[in-house]
Amino acid sequence: MTDIAIIDYGMGNLLSVAKAFEQVAPTARVTVTADASVIRAAARVVFPGVGAMADCMRELDRRGLTGAVRTAVASRPFLGICLGMQALFEHSEEGDCAGLGILPGRVRLFPGQAMFDAEGNKLKVPHIGWNGVRHTREHPLWTGIGEDERFYFVHGYYCDPAEARLVAGTARYPFEFACAVVRDNLFAVQFHPEKSAAPGLRLLANFVTWKV
Repeated sequence: MTDIAIIDYGMGNLLSVAKAFEQVAPTARVTVTADASVIRAAARVVFPGVGAMADCMRELDRRGLTGAVRTAVASRPFLGICLGMQALFEHSEEGDCAGLGILPGRVRLFPGQAMFDAEGNKLKVPHIGWNGVRHTREHPLWTGIGEDERFYFVHGYYCDPAEARLVAGTARYPFEFACAVVRDNLFAVQFHPEKSAAPGLRLLANFVTWKV
């Protein structure tokens, strides 16, 4: 059995994610796979991604992976990263596209009229760079990670969950938005832990040992 399956649907920096898991869990069998049967059999599943929601949904369907994602979300420790977080929601403004609908809420474009810092300087979209993350609830994946620890973000859209209880962490750019969500065995983040130095590796290590 694969210990950690990283879903390959043709989008995302899969090698970086795999290498990060190999670093924090050197004895685990880490597999990058587009095989639905391997994903269904894995002990833990990671859903990464970079790009557009419409492309993500199309490739999941084309490769026959949509059902495997749903099975994994319902039954084992599951980690969504960046686009892999956004795709869990019902709808995205990016391409006016439906997501998987596993979590209630929408993915919204950073609104141009709001993108100014406290000094009135225009902020760039997409949001690229390091940003502090505030924990809004206790969770095993935050173990050993300090409040307002900085993680690396690359995104032009943000998740707007319909239920406040789903939110596990927030970031500010320039307003506060959900950057981590949780439900049962599912944890998903907007930032890239595989690119976030020691705090990101700690989060991945926590995922490897997470008991749900």
